[in-house]
Amino acid sequence: MNNDNNIPDEGEVILIDKPLTWTSFDVANKLKRACKFKKIGHAGTLDPLATGLLILCTGKKTKQIDTYQAQEKEYTGTLVLGKTTPSIDLETEFDAEFPTDHITAEIMETARLALTGNIAQTPPIYSALRVDGERLYKKARRGEEVEIKKRNVEISLFEIDTTHFPSVDFRIICSKGTYIRSMVRDFGQMVGSGAYMSVLCRTRIGAFELKDAWNLTDFIHQKRLELKLEVDE
Repeated sequence: MNNDNNIPDEGEVILIDKPLTWTSFDVANKLKRACKFKKIGHAGTLDPLATGLLILCTGKKTKQIDTYQAQEKEYTGTLVLGKTTPSIDLETEFDAEFPTDHITAEIMETARLALTGNIAQTPPIYSALRVDGERLYKKARRGEEVEIKKRNVEISLFEIDTTHFPSVDFRIICSKGTYIRSMVRDFGQMVGSGAYMSVLCRTRIGAFELKDAWNLTDFIHQKRLELKLEVDE
């Protein structure tokens, strides 16, 4: 990183393990202030209650953000059958309960297969998707009814582990634009119940893996050490 205004900022690609409850914007803003980046953006938003791989680009590397966003993504997480929330995760309170006694392994396998391959899904209303120029979650918080268009996505892998039923652990590999909370909502409906997501972690974007990501605090500490060395030199 170089603070000389006369030298072009070639930028860098930063992999961060996003902390729980932080928004993707929170992470970008924190890095911008703490590390003195003049220009920074993130590739692929993660919900506040999700953790995992967040790609951030600085300087000229921000031109590559669309390329990273378009790449295949992998997630692991847990859905819980029998209850729902308006946000489909634990950001909002439970709003309904449903039976689960009727749900068999065969019913869940049928739902899993139906949600694998090329599917059309409706994004959750509690999302950052813009409709009429405004984020959907803002409309949701005001209680507005909004018509949300379905979008075609590809689910190349949808694995489930029902060992801890009614909690169901999952692993999903999917295309750009996939909403995992929509997968959870639809799975619950397909098995004749309801579901919410209790845990979500993004483990991969294209060739970038979570195991290679920085803890946010550690990255800031390392970058400040580098800056001090540059100043000393």
